[in-house]
Amino acid sequence: MRFEITRPEDLGEPELARWRALQGAGPALGNPFLSPEFTLAVGRFRPDARVAVLSDGTGVVGFLPYERHALGLGRPIGAGLTDCQGLIGPPDLEFDVRALLRACRLSVWEFDHLLADQAAFAAYHAETRVEPVMDLRAGFAPYAEEARKRSPKTLKTVRYKERKLGREAGQVTYTFDERDPAELRRLMAWKSDQYRRTGRTDRFAVPWIVALVTHLHETGVGVLSVLRAGGRPVSAHLGLRAGPVMAGWFPAYDVEFGRYSPGMVGHLRMAEAAAGAGIGWIAMGRGGREYKDWLKNAEFAIAEGRAARVSAAAGLHWIREAPVRRARSAVLAHPALYAGADRVLRTYARLRTKGRAAGVQEATAGRAAAGKGNAA
Repeated sequence: MRFEITRPEDLGEPELARWRALQGAGPALGNPFLSPEFTLAVGRFRPDARVAVLSDGTGVVGFLPYERHALGLGRPIGAGLTDCQGLIGPPDLEFDVRALLRACRLSVWEFDHLLADQAAFAAYHAETRVEPVMDLRAGFAPYAEEARKRSPKTLKTVRYKERKLGREAGQVTYTFDERDPAELRRLMAWKSDQYRRTGRTDRFAVPWIVALVTHLHETGVGVLSVLRAGGRPVSAHLGLRAGPVMAGWFPAYDVEFGRYSPGMVGHLRMAEAAAGAGIGWIAMGRGGREYKDWLKNAEFAIAEGRAARVSAAAGLHWIREAPVRRARSAVLAHPALYAGADRVLRTYARLRTKGRAAGVQEATAGRAAAGKGNAA
């Protein structure tokens, strides 16, 4: 096996065509996060983006997009933003993983959403989980009927709330592929508010992420869907599309309409519109939310772990990251722990917001008092 390392933008059309052909082996491998378009987009904004091209006597047999950070730390392309990672190639492809790392000048390659069926990396799995999927290949009507059988009360409730939204806020409409950049900015603002409200890191406070998301929407890889009531946007979702496969990415809604469950209404509308647009598989990202458990009717396995060469940098990485990974895995694997952690983060966010508000009030009062003193 030969390994050639290149920047994404230096891949030629024959390599890109081969990449897309390899993705056609199945819906999991066809995930948009594994597409050349996603890697090319990340490469525009991340100078550390690279692609390892694997070849044997028959030609190119695989691609591994990754990022190389300080001390030879390797992460999947777009790490922290992706729900599907791995080698674009046959699952049973055999090669020396440490030789690949050496060619990539990596001491460690860590992953948290790796396709678990990739045999070459099986020895490096620390945890395996499943990612929920909306399988629409039989069409939306069979999917909806299956959802009704799984949970009649849930589907009935979502449909009732959609009708109530229409009665109280105006006619409900849905746009599957909204091209207006203003609506994308609205979604990012909603999502930033959600991150702050729930104590999470605001991804849209990072300029390169905003630029990446905007670029993907502009090029059509990003599909922005908007649910409206009375002409007013109430929820939105930005996903990525690669042919018949979609990956869920950034859902958000206007909290003023929260009582109508606009996110759930929007997801059902998205499933219907996606099926009509030729999409048969929507990967929703790693679990942890009850609504995904209800929406899913299929799943695929993902793994978390790291492959490493013997080095001081690899040892330092293990000491620093292993305890954090174990704690995070324990929380994600147990709904009660996840719910408890979520409550702690939300409480922290509320206290932090109150603290900032009190600080602003105190500073304002101080300035006012100083102004009076100067006037006197």
